[in-house]
Amino acid sequence: MVPIFPFMNQGNPMSDHLPDPSNAPELFEGVLLRRAAAWLIDCVIITFITIAALLVGGVFGIVTLGLGLLALPIIIPLAILGYYAATLGSPMRATVGMQMMDIVLTPVRGTPLNGWSILIHPILFWVTVWISWPFSILIALFTPRQQMLHDLVVGTLMLRRSPMQRFWRSGGMHSA
Repeated sequence: MVPIFPFMNQGNPMSDHLPDPSNAPELFEGVLLRRAAAWLIDCVIITFITIAALLVGGVFGIVTLGLGLLALPIIIPLAILGYYAATLGSPMRATVGMQMMDIVLTPVRGTPLNGWSILIHPILFWVTVWISWPFSILIALFTPRQQMLHDLVVGTLMLRRSPMQRFWRSGGMHSA
């Protein structure tokens, strides 16, 4: 079978160590729906982060006679990136929503997630959500591992956490 997208070649040495949906379907079971639910949970958390930053910024703006309000367009995105860095950069490799939905962000290139990929992943996610979410979802529907556009660019994969831990213990995949 010829892959729909040439950069998703199954014989690619980069992805040979990754689980295959045909051999380990439990790792991919409901991942797209779980991602959507995790996204909604994370949106609620990000809303609270934004409200807290606005409140602190408002108080700071009053104290500085409005000068502190100029920092809000910088502070709010940094606070949101801080949320992603703290959660995706943790040993859990998952935001709060991802943890609740039993999914984890996994690197596909055989290297651990580093600071740049942890920051680039959510930035590309939000860019693709705002610009081309139908295209990104279509890619996820037609890729063997249900990877979205930003996953393919950054080199990550979303898997179910609990079956993945059993998969690692059975020797099916090297932990990243």
